[in-house]
Amino acid sequence: MTTVTLSVHANDVEQLFREHNRALIAFLQCRLNSHSDAQEVAQEAYLRVLTMSNREEVDSLRSYLFTIAGNLAIDRLRKRKVRSDFAAVQSQEEPATEALPDHHAMAVEQVAGLRRALRELPPKASQAFVLHVIEGRDFGTVAQTMKLSERMVRYHVANALAHCRAWVDEKEKP
Repeated sequence: MTTVTLSVHANDVEQLFREHNRALIAFLQCRLNSHSDAQEVAQEAYLRVLTMSNREEVDSLRSYLFTIAGNLAIDRLRKRKVRSDFAAVQSQEEPATEALPDHHAMAVEQVAGLRRALRELPPKASQAFVLHVIEGRDFGTVAQTMKLSERMVRYHVANALAHCRAWVDEKEKP
């Protein structure tokens, strides 16, 4: 992508943000039942639209943004369910299903892969990702812990998310 094209595309995304951000946050908040989760998912959706390479193939950036955001919201809800199920399993003394060893093996493999991807990141990005995404701390708390601005924490988390997403996508290719 050339600098001129990137600049034009960034302007399109900026306009998209100005015109539709409130609607996008409301859309996501209805699905996620959390304003902060809605903001985070929206941020990741904008990042994906901003870094997309096939801009000319998309007729409506607004529709594309909402589609991406909806898919990210579904991913977030799935993660919540996995965490909830994991916590429920951990609280039980004896596993209730036969499939638990398979789920455990898959989870262990995913965690190992995530650790490998995180080791490839700069230390601050990795730490911000772990504190925010894994431990569930809000951006303000992470910023205080790391002695960074909230904006820098968001930047590091966004970079880590993009890196981990690319790493996962690479591993899922046939």
